[in-house]
Amino acid sequence: MCFEKNIFKDEVMKNKREITDELISLSENNSLESYTDSIRQIKNAILQSRYIAASLVNRELLSLYFSVGEFVSTNTRKKFWGIGAIDIISERLQQEIPGLRGFSASNIKNMRLFYEEWQGYISIRQLPTADLNRDNQELLKRQLPTAEMNDADLELLKRQLPTAELTEEQIELFLKVGFTHHREILRHCNDLAERLFYIERCATEFWNIEKLKYNLKSNLFFQKGKLQNNFIKAINDDTFRAKALNSFKDEIFLDFINLEDPDDESDERVLENAIVNNIKKFIMALGYDFSFMGNQYRIIVDEEEFFIDLLFFNRRVQSLVAIELKKGKFKAEYAGKMNFYLSALDEYVKQPHENPSIGIILCKEKNNKVVEFVFRDTSKPMGVATYKTESELPEKYRNILPDVEKLKSMF
Repeated sequence: MCFEKNIFKDEVMKNKREITDELISLSENNSLESYTDSIRQIKNAILQSRYIAASLVNRELLSLYFSVGEFVSTNTRKKFWGIGAIDIISERLQQEIPGLRGFSASNIKNMRLFYEEWQGYISIRQLPTADLNRDNQELLKRQLPTAEMNDADLELLKRQLPTAELTEEQIELFLKVGFTHHREILRHCNDLAERLFYIERCATEFWNIEKLKYNLKSNLFFQKGKLQNNFIKAINDDTFRAKALNSFKDEIFLDFINLEDPDDESDERVLENAIVNNIKKFIMALGYDFSFMGNQYRIIVDEEEFFIDLLFFNRRVQSLVAIELKKGKFKAEYAGKMNFYLSALDEYVKQPHENPSIGIILCKEKNNKVVEFVFRDTSKPMGVATYKTESELPEKYRNILPDVEKLKSMF
């Protein structure tokens, strides 16, 4: 992964030319329409220039952090530095460059982790700003608790990495993701494929750090594409089918909902109200590109009213998505009801340019074999997902706290 010093100059000049062309066009035609159009185009050029500048800065920072991580890793892992060296370096940097951010002792260790985890897959040429020359190395030897460092060890600090196993496309995506995002991904993911999955999503869907943390917590990588469904049979269009298969999770983690009695199946409206009151968080739990159209969505079939628990539209799939909520276990009859809803949506709500509606039955639990049998004879695309709420503690924590009655007796 190489960083040329003149890349900033080339990109800035390119965007200057674009803006200049727009200004010339504006001066040649001073009609109101041309002003409006030119302002819009200049605005787009400015925003694009800012995006490119931010992207280039991010590339430089990643290169710098990688280089610093390499230097720190070599010296600490090979015992060239003694205990406490990183803390001393961080403190001295703050003294030398007042207001410096991003070089706390903990973040320098993150840079070391960044280098050690990726050094086998990528190669970033060391930048002049990150280069530690012989004078600086001698200064470090005098000021840090160190072991002896010979010339061969010094040359090792400047070595170039021998391998670059990621593709050019993967490297380009890698460079678009901020260091904070990389840090979270490395903390939670050990598998290369899983890391690249989250890097791609961050780069292409512009996830902020909170959305990344949420998706890491809910194990999005392991949930995507595993929804039990009938899409292969019910969807004929290959593109539509592929997008649908990759747009829904097998399990949705509703960590913002705490039901007092999660085993009470008498009324799904309690769950529905909790979701509607936290609709932004629910959309984040669902995934990318969902728009909320309403709850208890009313459709009329031959003067008879029917109500769908939750209705969404997915821009990526270009399809209405009906969600039916069930606080208990999946039952075979749920599929028949959903099949009816989807037929009604396709007849009365779906726009001509949209794909057929999709149904998701969201249950507390399901029997996979029962779902398999039910889907054998259904004609509309649908799937069955499960959910977990905040009130459901992991098994290893369930016996830590006393039960409710015991707590009452203590007061």
